[in-house]
Amino acid sequence: MANNKANTLNNRYNHQIEQLKYKMRYQTQYVDVIKEKLDQKRIKELKKMGQSHQKELYALELETLSDLSYLEIFEAPLIKKLDEKLVWQQRAIAQSLKRGLSKNPSAKEELLAKAQLQKDLALKKNNEKKELVHQKFSARSKTEIQLRGSLIAYEAEKARLNKLHEEKNQALLLENEKIIAEQKSKTDISNKQLKEKIESIVKQKSTLNITDTQHEMNDDVILSLRDLTMKFGGLVAVDHLSFDVKAGEVFGLIGPNGAGKTTVFNCITQFYKATSGTVIYKDRNLDNVLLNDFKVHNVIKEGIVRTFQNVELIWELSILDNLLVGAHTLYHTNFFSHLVHTRRYKREEEILRARAIKILTDLDLILYKDWYPLGLPYGILKLVELARTLMTNPRLIILDEPAAGLNDIETEKLVHTIRKIQKDYKCTIFLVEHDMDLVMEICDTICAISFGKKLAIGTPKEIQSNKLVQEAYLGGE
Repeated sequence: MANNKANTLNNRYNHQIEQLKYKMRYQTQYVDVIKEKLDQKRIKELKKMGQSHQKELYALELETLSDLSYLEIFEAPLIKKLDEKLVWQQRAIAQSLKRGLSKNPSAKEELLAKAQLQKDLALKKNNEKKELVHQKFSARSKTEIQLRGSLIAYEAEKARLNKLHEEKNQALLLENEKIIAEQKSKTDISNKQLKEKIESIVKQKSTLNITDTQHEMNDDVILSLRDLTMKFGGLVAVDHLSFDVKAGEVFGLIGPNGAGKTTVFNCITQFYKATSGTVIYKDRNLDNVLLNDFKVHNVIKEGIVRTFQNVELIWELSILDNLLVGAHTLYHTNFFSHLVHTRRYKREEEILRARAIKILTDLDLILYKDWYPLGLPYGILKLVELARTLMTNPRLIILDEPAAGLNDIETEKLVHTIRKIQKDYKCTIFLVEHDMDLVMEICDTICAISFGKKLAIGTPKEIQSNKLVQEAYLGGE
């Protein structure tokens, strides 16, 4: 009874710590959001200023043109347009003549004379308009001395405006730095107070008398399966399976079709409730928790995410929105806040959107940010699924046949992405895969199973040289 009470208090303390840590992350990440918004505002102001300067320089730039260049830029296009119009008029006269002759062949001479008169009239009007255009632009006359003076004036004005632009840029940068520094100072003070609260709660946790040696794990282990068994009626899909997954490694689970690999994943994520055995996991607070007691929709909150064999994206949403959907468990605002778009909700949305853009950038997917999944290459869709898992700040990512359906180039890209996620996002990767080249290249530890039973566990070299694995899975020597 006392142990149950201590466990209840421990869970309550863990929840409080998670809430405080979330608030710290929220405040820290919002500083980056403010910085990005200020930077966008600065760029917008500078762009507007630059457009205004361009208008001022335009008149001076015209004065630097020689007479010939001036005519080529302004007169030549108008003359070309008039000539094109004349061609269309002559075609229209020719078509009219053709129709007239087909209807009344006996009036050929009269129709030809009329057509020629129309052509001459059109040509005359065209020449008159061209002459007016030429008179308008040929009136300009600039000597070499005048052109040189105009060029000096233009360069001087350009230098002055560039200096104003740079001064404005520096002023905005200083102003933004001041705002960010003030916000960061407030955030540091608040986070310091929150950290003190967390330390206080951790001290209270340490006084709890929890004796649960059954769920103990080594410090370097993040997941432990102990005698895991899953039966479907008389069929034993997983048979007393045990192994440990170390934090930060890439762990591979291999076996023939029907060996029970996906069933193991479903038991870990609690989609299936194991018939017997335990699944122990080291949570964000570094406490060992029994996943068997968790509901399936709460497992993700502990930092465990998974992908499926098939692509499970929402086709009606953009790639960016698909990532945001994956972050739904991170929202701390309630339904009412989402309904009326409160200030806190908008801030959360901005933080998560910034995180999504960062992830897409890190995984070289930012090009597809506003694209819809339908029609994109299958390899890209697989990478988008991987990107979506990162939205939840995971500690353990479970991948079910990530390379299925990919060609060699896409598989190589997948390997690069998995390694990047492992290194940059400090994630443990647990995967099932039939591509042995990929498994042997990327995995630190491999567990081979057959008919739900463990055959061997070890490094890729050890698994390749294991006789049982060769006979049951690799086909023997």
